[in-house]
Amino acid sequence: MPCAACGLAACAYCEACLALGRSRACALLLRSAAQGAVPARGEALRGTALVPTGSGLARWGLSAAQSAAAAAALAFLARPHAGGGPGRFLLWAVTGAGKTEMIFPLIQHTLDHGGRALVATPRRDVVLELAPRLAKAFPDTSLATLYGGSDERWKYAQLTLATTHQLMRFYQGFDLVIIDEIDAFPYHNDPMLAHAAASCCKPNGHFIYLSATPPARLQREAAQGKLAHARVPVRFHRYPLPVPRLIKMPTVAQCIRRKQLPAPIVRRIQESLQRNAQVFVFVTRIAQIEAFVDLMRRTFPEITVEGTSSQDTERAAKVIAFRERSIRLLVTTTILERGVTIPRSDVFILDADNGLFDEASLVQMAGRAGRSIDDPAGRVVFASSRRTRSQVKAVAQIRKMNTIARRKGYLHRSSQS
Repeated sequence: MPCAACGLAACAYCEACLALGRSRACALLLRSAAQGAVPARGEALRGTALVPTGSGLARWGLSAAQSAAAAAALAFLARPHAGGGPGRFLLWAVTGAGKTEMIFPLIQHTLDHGGRALVATPRRDVVLELAPRLAKAFPDTSLATLYGGSDERWKYAQLTLATTHQLMRFYQGFDLVIIDEIDAFPYHNDPMLAHAAASCCKPNGHFIYLSATPPARLQREAAQGKLAHARVPVRFHRYPLPVPRLIKMPTVAQCIRRKQLPAPIVRRIQESLQRNAQVFVFVTRIAQIEAFVDLMRRTFPEITVEGTSSQDTERAAKVIAFRERSIRLLVTTTILERGVTIPRSDVFILDADNGLFDEASLVQMAGRAGRSIDDPAGRVVFASSRRTRSQVKAVAQIRKMNTIARRKGYLHRSSQS
């Protein structure tokens, strides 16, 4: 575009990072790498440190499954660096496994060796939720919290918590970069954010990827032994993940047009309500929510039914009301497929054969059920007019995690059979 600063009629600027301020081709852009980690007195250099034993992990109150995964990640961090860029480690933990608690020992290890750590997550609300937890876990460590509109964007800190877009602010600044929900928007399939993440880690640093549903590429690398990883196949309450049931039903559009829900869905939702569960109903299209909420209200007049989506300005208030049980059934899109925990909840995924619901999305939505220790079983239904590969693979992934958890003895004895 024409530029008043340099006088050129076609001065380029970067559209990808406009949120951080316009960066023009004629402007001076400065970048510098942070200094290497300096071990604290009495600590060994990177790559020679002893990995904390079980007693060293005990202070974090981790379960057996969490401790095993954290110990594997710590061993990876302590391993001599092989060169060729930052090391990568995948922490593959089921929904509700307590991923946040598992990263605390890794952050402590980095801080103890004079390094800087970064925790990146896709959403601003998660950043604001994690900030007090990290401050409590590391009270003697300087903490910077970065998101759009944050007033700490120039703060230098040993520990930084940020949304993924804020990674563009850094160049080789961190010894440890932890990226949460690598399979989620906006990080997933965004080459700009992947570049920003790669640039913010020191060449001899380490990446820790966190996910309940890693992208297929990372799953392949882990299976082929190309990516160091650890699995946490069980939730903190040590009960199996609810296995979805697949049932056949017409499409949501057909139900709306006929003004009637199929009897099998009505019966199963009634069973959920009778057992006093909160009911998630996931649909694919925002445009269908209002009409489908009306249909649900006519079908279940004795309960409060609401709908929400990314376009709903009252979404946060409705989620709170749903958690407090003043709303009993919530029709929603994938905007609530992750990051929301509702005690005693059942999940119904309609049009589960739709291409918008891939394997990862189905697993995440199913993960809203059974998260409470008071109701660890929960119920999950995949309802569709046909069975798809994504549905079959999602069920297979959940069953496999339960099998691994059972084989390793992580499950409660009451659920071992």
